[in-house]
Amino acid sequence: MPTIKAKKPTIKKETTVKKTVVKKIEVKEDVKKAQGKVVKNTADSKVTAPSFDLTGKRKGSVSLPQELFGGKINEQLMTQAVRVYLANQRQGTASTKTRSEVTGSRRKVWRQKGTGRARHGSITGPIFVGGGIVHGPKPRDFGLKMPKKMKLQALVSALTEKSSENMVYILDGKLSGKSKEFATIVKTVVASDKKKKPSILFVRNNEDKQALLASRNVEKIVTVTGSDINTYGVMRSSAILISKDAIEEMKKTFIKTL
Repeated sequence: MPTIKAKKPTIKKETTVKKTVVKKIEVKEDVKKAQGKVVKNTADSKVTAPSFDLTGKRKGSVSLPQELFGGKINEQLMTQAVRVYLANQRQGTASTKTRSEVTGSRRKVWRQKGTGRARHGSITGPIFVGGGIVHGPKPRDFGLKMPKKMKLQALVSALTEKSSENMVYILDGKLSGKSKEFATIVKTVVASDKKKKPSILFVRNNEDKQALLASRNVEKIVTVTGSDINTYGVMRSSAILISKDAIEEMKKTFIKTL
């Protein structure tokens, strides 16, 4: 009888096992990157932005607060914040009258039978001119709520995104209140792309009234105070011009809640 040789069991080498483990780790890292962009900032790294004087000349760079301009970019959270903001801008005052609310006689238009026409009970019906509206809008509240910390994290994501794109500029100096002066600063400092997002967000100090007078009449400029800045205003703007005094106001308003 011929002898049958038993096959030896194959043993995977340690190198193949290590390779599979490394591949699994790489796949997990790719999934984390796909879930949300992360701006790599070490503990020692600083977020800075170029500063300019009132003539448009560059003076140097100013360090921005890491808590506001150096966080994680969460696109889903920013989308939710914009949706809540736009929903809260709706007034919800549209109103129509039903057939019971319009002015008109309640008597029967014509007799029930014998005329050859369709039966109707009142001239205030919806098929008649001046009659009531069926399923029309009524005053309602479109407001949505969002937790403060989620709203703040969305703002941090938007500011971090603008900072990573190098679209944050600092204005070092007090404006005189003239629109012509501010318009020349914007032209020399901010290089905006008119095709994508035409507006520029100017963040001023709440106590600086001259900055409001100088910027409110300039085309494609949206002016807000440091405490009133929001995610929607940051995302829809092509660049952010921040007054140096407004940085401290932003710190006092937002960093405490973080």
